[in-house]
Amino acid sequence: MSNPQPLEEEAYDMSGARLALTLCVTKAREGSQADLDALESMFQQLGFESTVKKDPTAQQFYEELEKFQQAIDAREDFVSCAFVVLMAHGLEGRLKGEDDQMVELEDLFQVLNNKNCRGLRAKPKVYIVQACRGEHRDPGEPIGEEDLMMIARGSPETIPTYTDVLHVYATVEGYIAYRHDQKGSSFIQTLVDVLMNRKGPILELLTEVTRRMAQEELFQEGKPRKVNPEIQSTLRKRLYLQ
Repeated sequence: MSNPQPLEEEAYDMSGARLALTLCVTKAREGSQADLDALESMFQQLGFESTVKKDPTAQQFYEELEKFQQAIDAREDFVSCAFVVLMAHGLEGRLKGEDDQMVELEDLFQVLNNKNCRGLRAKPKVYIVQACRGEHRDPGEPIGEEDLMMIARGSPETIPTYTDVLHVYATVEGYIAYRHDQKGSSFIQTLVDVLMNRKGPILELLTEVTRRMAQEELFQEGKPRKVNPEIQSTLRKRLYLQ
């Protein structure tokens, strides 16, 4: 049997501009300012140009992302990556704007894909979504103690429309996300702590976020609850922020 070959560890070029957009509904979401403060510290430390818009309507979620996309495509310097943080009440696949109207997450994700945003083509796009994805609550369960190249010679190299994207959700599909009235959300606070104080490829760092959150016991209405983030990736390379 042949010996397994180690993976090639190609990484994204992070030498250029790093851009972040945070869209946060604060209405009826106590604790969201603590999350905004934590994210601002993180983006500053990691060298991001950060833009924040509070209390967008459903339509403004989309409009702000389009503005972000247009600004990226208008830049003449090299852009390395973009982070988009979306914080609101939500249901599966949708976010609720400040006006109580819903916006489809899929519509928001389309704006920066490889087809629609030339400046981020083949660059990492990270979406962090702090929102409920349903009504279910998890009480927890007890536990015991070589690159494939298929490009014809002479043909232009192409890239799929939906690669280089990382979606990080506060909770799994169908479940609610939790937020403390003063301290903010366990998800955002844990994510920020790990990304600011640990080094490594982002998928490994997110595994650490999941590990920490899985250990936590959250209490809602006096009942213990468990929650874990969900990570969906089409990244083609390793992404290092530090």
